[in-house]
Amino acid sequence: MSFFTHQIKKQVALFVTRSARTLVFTSCVAAASILSSCYSTDTGTALTTETFGPWVTWTTAGQPGQDPYTRVHYARLGALPLNSDSAQVFTARTDSDGRRLHSSCDYLIEGHSLPTHWWSFTAFDDRGRLIPNTADRYAFTSDTVAYKADGTFTVTLSRDAQPGNWLPTGGAGRLAATFQLVDLGIRALTREDGALEKALPVIKRSACR
Repeated sequence: MSFFTHQIKKQVALFVTRSARTLVFTSCVAAASILSSCYSTDTGTALTTETFGPWVTWTTAGQPGQDPYTRVHYARLGALPLNSDSAQVFTARTDSDGRRLHSSCDYLIEGHSLPTHWWSFTAFDDRGRLIPNTADRYAFTSDTVAYKADGTFTVTLSRDAQPGNWLPTGGAGRLAATFQLVDLGIRALTREDGALEKALPVIKRSACR
């Protein structure tokens, strides 16, 4: 083997090695970018969402100038959000102690009446689908929930029938809960005085099987 042939083979081998490293690096960067985009459109970021305890809301939902991540988020859900200036949808995937919601556990959703807003509470499976059940129960609203004498309410999430405001979870596995607030024109809930956070229900895990 001549000296020049040896040098050519050496340069080719070096080029292939560098190209392989570049390809691996580029692939890793592309994969990280895709995962980051998926996370941003599924879970949101500090720039697109606000968090109140276990509840997360997309701040520009339904607005003309909503950011692209919010737009893709609702497109993937197949949902048409109401304008967040007058209505706000909050989603929880954990209880108030940060534990993942799951149909193998029972939960108490504790809240109080809100004269300034209409609200609805719904439970879904982890893919955002309503949970089939023979009782045909899928949601409670400020009009249909049974309040206590002091104006508070408790909704129970459980796969087994419960007295009072019960939403069945069956064998859905991981759960997601939504609490939708619709302003009745009074706008008494503001972020500045903490009224909005106080309006959201607390999610307590009561038992697991």
